[in-house]
Amino acid sequence: MQIQFTGTTIDITQDVDVYDLDLFETQKDTIQAIHAQNKHVICYINAGAWEEWSPDADQYPEIVLGKDYKGWPGEKWIDIRKIDLLKPILIARLNLCKQKGFDGVEPDNLDGYQTETGFPLTEQDQLKFNRWLADQAHTYGLSIGLKNDPDQMLELEPDFDFVLMEDCFQYDWCDLGIPFLKSNKSVFMVEYTDQIKSLTPYCLTAEKLGLSLFPKNRELDAFRITCP
Repeated sequence: MQIQFTGTTIDITQDVDVYDLDLFETQKDTIQAIHAQNKHVICYINAGAWEEWSPDADQYPEIVLGKDYKGWPGEKWIDIRKIDLLKPILIARLNLCKQKGFDGVEPDNLDGYQTETGFPLTEQDQLKFNRWLADQAHTYGLSIGLKNDPDQMLELEPDFDFVLMEDCFQYDWCDLGIPFLKSNKSVFMVEYTDQIKSLTPYCLTAEKLGLSLFPKNRELDAFRITCP
């Protein structure tokens, strides 16, 4: 997998099978060019948080906006319990994803129940929202990946088609993605260059577990390296 959300040009020359690109910024011709290489493209959406720069930011009712997302200026957590209010926004995003020609979707921030969102979210609230989102993606013929949410991976594996794990080596939870492997689903692991001191031990462990590891810069530009 290659993930690129920043940079003036999307680099589609990477030796990968899947590209993960921004829903709103990616143009149809880029997706078509990737498909011409017999590769897949998935769209990134921020499902569990609000971004002030998103073109549909003004469609979020004030009541669903919670605390600022620490470390990410311009983002706020949202109240995932209010699916009735969020449904039109998220369905429109999935529809746009399908219309542009993406093959799947990578929804971010699916583990808000574990942080201070400003709402009393529970484990069950998160499971309900994540499963609802997976069902909607499948309705549009899109595959969907589970982004992080390690403590619910076992329960959510049947609902999701692949998993993307960030910093799992750094925080020692990569083995939680194994249920996806056992179901012959893809497991992608991103470790960030601002945390990695040596790639070798990570690569050895990834190989033993049968996982796909690729380091990226935190800003998710075109830079990408792989294990030897």
